Amino acid sequence: MTTQSVVPRKKLWLAALKPPMYSVAMMPIVIGSAVAYAETQVFQAGIFVTFLVSAVLILAWENFSNDVFDSDTGIDINKHHSLVNLTRSRRLVFILGHLCLSLGIMGIVAIALRQQDPTVILLILLCCALGYAYQGPPFRLGYQGLGEILCFFSFGPLGVGAAYYSQTQSWSAMSQLAGVLIGITTSLVLFCSHFHQVEDDLAAGKRSPIVRLGTARSAVLVPWCCGISLVLAGAAVALDAFPVWTLLMLASMPSAVRLSQHVLTYHDQPVKVSNAKFYAIGFHFWSGLLLGLGFVLTTVFQV
Repeated sequence: MTTQSVVPRKKLWLAALKPPMYSVAMMPIVIGSAVAYAETQVFQAGIFVTFLVSAVLILAWENFSNDVFDSDTGIDINKHHSLVNLTRSRRLVFILGHLCLSLGIMGIVAIALRQQDPTVILLILLCCALGYAYQGPPFRLGYQGLGEILCFFSFGPLGVGAAYYSQTQSWSAMSQLAGVLIGITTSLVLFCSHFHQVEDDLAAGKRSPIVRLGTARSAVLVPWCCGISLVLAGAAVALDAFPVWTLLMLASMPSAVRLSQHVLTYHDQPVKVSNAKFYAIGFHFWSGLLLGLGFVLTTVFQV
């Protein structure tokens, strides 16, 4: 186990704050807005930026709160980059998390007030409720192995749908299908974050999918999940549900291969597999960015 004494404190803070993770919050907003632009040629930049910042703040709340709730169960006792362990103040992390939540919700409320329509705030409040149920008492559904399902809906159909609605004040089957793709790749990030902490999860009674399946069988699922998301994108184009430019998403395949090879090789070596979530974030980022770019280029080139 890596000890805090041999890891520079700056690296511990970076690991605790997880800057790359915030692309997970941004991608539903990017995709929902890109689909809206492709379908309606409408892009409201002010709403987009407000939603983007709010999404980052809300995810910060969820990350801070997860550290607080995990400290309560003792599952993070060996996690030196836990914010609670670094600050040695559960109360401080709790307050900062709720400050982020308040600011994020204020941004969403501003969008709802501007549109004179409560739909977006209701969707985001539902996402927040699912986020709380993941780790928060008395639910702690993540401890029952349901975290990936909650993640799929929050960052997939609900998040993408809310972003689409914020631009158009309407609904779209295309945005929901795009939300399914983003939901899969986002859930994969959470799934891959558990490979290295099986022993701690077991000790705390957390029955994550990887604890239930074992690391070997879980590793085999990773290339399947990557493949499903890419095949769905191709099928959507073939069925004329997506424009042809969205095939750009297939260019993220090298990231999928790197992720799959990494977990298949190191699934049972906690130290080496601990960065699997960053490989998963890479696939999530590139697949989402290329998908969104495909929607935008559809309007530019009218294809």
